Amino acid sequence: MVSSQPPALWQNRRMHPISRRRWITGAALATRALAQSVRLPRKVRLGMIGLEGHIGEILHPLDGAPDVEIVAIQDREPSRMKDVARNKHASAARQYGDWRELLDREKLDMIATCGTNGERAEIIMACAERKLHVVAEKPLAITLGDLARIKKAVAQSGIRLSMLISMRFEGAFRAMKQIVDSGEIGEVAQISAQKSYKLGERAEWMRHRDTFGGTIPYIAVHLVDLMRFTSGRELVEAVSFQGRVGYPYLQDMENTTATIFRLDNGGTAALHMDYLRPEIAPTWGDDRLRLAGTQGIVEYQEAIGVSLMTNKKTPMTIPDLPPSGSLFIDFLDSTYNARSSGLTLEDIYRVNEIVLAARDSADHKRILNI
Repeated sequence: MVSSQPPALWQNRRMHPISRRRWITGAALATRALAQSVRLPRKVRLGMIGLEGHIGEILHPLDGAPDVEIVAIQDREPSRMKDVARNKHASAARQYGDWRELLDREKLDMIATCGTNGERAEIIMACAERKLHVVAEKPLAITLGDLARIKKAVAQSGIRLSMLISMRFEGAFRAMKQIVDSGEIGEVAQISAQKSYKLGERAEWMRHRDTFGGTIPYIAVHLVDLMRFTSGRELVEAVSFQGRVGYPYLQDMENTTATIFRLDNGGTAALHMDYLRPEIAPTWGDDRLRLAGTQGIVEYQEAIGVSLMTNKKTPMTIPDLPPSGSLFIDFLDSTYNARSSGLTLEDIYRVNEIVLAARDSADHKRILNI
């Protein structure tokens, strides 16, 4: 039986059937990734505002962060708080229905916010005013004006800010970056990317532009970040198309989008996304990324992994990938131990600027400089 529900909060959205050999290799890598830990110079009191989206990126690594304590959680839906409270790290957390009350009453060091897209900017700015570090769901904001206000608030407060675009910490995409950096495929001239999801059941807030912001800002952030991270190239112009075909109950939510980018070296990139993956499909999503360079091609497909072909090498699948890491562990380590981060604030802001410009290109039906 195939479920129409999105994966549970702590499910891996990208698990897929694999061979025994790949399972053994993957299990070994997963063990190393789960063993990643960080010790902090003091206890860190964490509050969670909004319990939708990628909260597993916060909850899963906590076994490796013994100095972090979840002291409070907030959501409008009591059932979601009940679900999260089943996690051992959140079982003793105080529960709130209003995020402002949580901020007013609790003594905190950091906030993880994963609520609706439309309210995220206000929450981040409220945290900055209280000098609380923030790790936020994506996108940070659904308008360029709100993004500018976030930048100003963060700069004035001196807080640390991260965003849950964790795919760059996965072994497959680290391997792609290493291959590009080695020069093995030459200069990247073309990038192709895909993100395809089952529709499942979508929350009411996702059906309205003023609370959702559009499909492009919501899910393109992952692939836009990977395009830049793996290729080393910048995206400088965008033209997009977006629409909803069928499914009238989705209202403002697009279920098909396409964006063409110009690269800083004159190359091109194409990103297409949809919520049209059949419910019978074996996995929730189907992510793909292809980098074509002057000397070869490296490609990721969920069903295959990372494959490489160059002018000197016949096609091959990369058998040994770097171990995956944790965005949240990285953020804690960089915030409290002054380590360099695997995801810079500049990259976070740039990805948000790009996806908002790509959305605006579709809205205004014109090419935009980004």
